[in-house]
Amino acid sequence: MSPVVALVGAGPGDPELLTRRALDRLSKADLVLNDALVPEVLLELAPKARRFFVGKRAGRHSIEQATIHRIMIRAAKRGERVVRLKAGDPFVFGRGGEEALALLAAGLEFEVVPGVSSALAGPALAGIPVTHRGVASGFVVVSGHAPTAWKPVLSGLSAANVTIVVLMGIAARRDIAHFLIERGFSARTPAAIVCAASQPEATRWLGTLESLAQAELASHEGPGVLVIGEVVQLARTLLPSEPMAFALAALG
Repeated sequence: MSPVVALVGAGPGDPELLTRRALDRLSKADLVLNDALVPEVLLELAPKARRFFVGKRAGRHSIEQATIHRIMIRAAKRGERVVRLKAGDPFVFGRGGEEALALLAAGLEFEVVPGVSSALAGPALAGIPVTHRGVASGFVVVSGHAPTAWKPVLSGLSAANVTIVVLMGIAARRDIAHFLIERGFSARTPAAIVCAASQPEATRWLGTLESLAQAELASHEGPGVLVIGEVVQLARTLLPSEPMAFALAALG
């Protein structure tokens, strides 16, 4: 028998990219607490469940994290099967660790159901391998929501053999581009912006660090990923044309 609370990764949003375990937990759920970036089509996979939106969006009022903990714990202690449905993976900038610790402190059993993080899915669906022999031997994933989150990590990197993936960094793209150039990255370093990967409205932009700092994007509500490094050049070969449901925004 599965634990009463499941911290479930929703992946990038396409139902076909969910794990079988995620589908099972959703189908059996009595209560689903979902993030802002979880599309409606995934919530429909929990037909018996009550749904409670607990998402956080930049610049908007959102429910306190402690309140989310209380809701999960109270429902679980009533015997309800609870799914905390998170965009991407629960343990990649999803506060899944905080929620797991809160459940543990309350004496509740829980499980983590991993999901495909947009840090990997976004680049992959845009034709960008984050590692590639002879081009990039590793990658780093950083949050772009505040300079205090990304500066300490990026300040220790060199441009050689590494791919930088920035989540929640669309608004900070100019600051990040300027910072890396000041740190010695070539202004010609390939860069990409991937928005709403796996969704019908998905777009990608290909350019350089220099043009990234100048890029003007149409406003969007979907998640976005920045990718910086030589591997971005492979996108023009691996995904040269506009595939169905993935439009190329020709800004670069």
